[in-house]
Amino acid sequence: MQASGYPAKIKMNKNKIILDLCGGTGAWSKPYADNGYTVINVTLPEYDVRTFKPPENVYGILAAPPCTMFSFARTKAKTLRNLEEGFEIVRACLNIIWSCMEIQQETKYKTLPLKFWALENPNGMLKYFLGRPAFEFNPYEFGDAYKKRTMLWGWFNIPKKNSQSINPKTMKKFDMLASRDIAPEYFNKLSRQERRAITPPRFAEAFFLANK
Repeated sequence: MQASGYPAKIKMNKNKIILDLCGGTGAWSKPYADNGYTVINVTLPEYDVRTFKPPENVYGILAAPPCTMFSFARTKAKTLRNLEEGFEIVRACLNIIWSCMEIQQETKYKTLPLKFWALENPNGMLKYFLGRPAFEFNPYEFGDAYKKRTMLWGWFNIPKKNSQSINPKTMKKFDMLASRDIAPEYFNKLSRQERRAITPPRFAEAFFLANK
């Protein structure tokens, strides 16, 4: 049965629905899509997290709200830092996550319908709102050869870092790395900032393996 309000092209699988909030290119949720999960990429222009109503039986949620206003690198911006504006999208993501868990059930149950959820942002001011993250990583720790200290909040199984991780002393920041090496298919389509926001593919695969 097709869920009301969703395009016919999306074949809903009530057992394995993944919401990719602010998913952009869909890099984080790609391993789920590749392995038969139903992925709904809730990103503009098709969807807006501020008005999106999730379907029933969501299995897991990935969220990557924009980091512009929270970024420590925002030192030369012409406009003032507006944390209320930045947190509007974070609130919307959290509201979707919570709405998938706000159910009535017998007290004997100790689990909720949502199997996992994770909210991602680079190291910045968001931690002052959400507290200490559940997990931190750099892309090179999973085999993607660049630095970008990233934080995850949520309820999820910790992905396993590559035991043969690259020497961090040899790593460069994304700004110094040819972004065509990270996302070649988007090199001529997206801005540097947009390419930098793409989830590292090896981390995405490791997260999927830990949270099937």
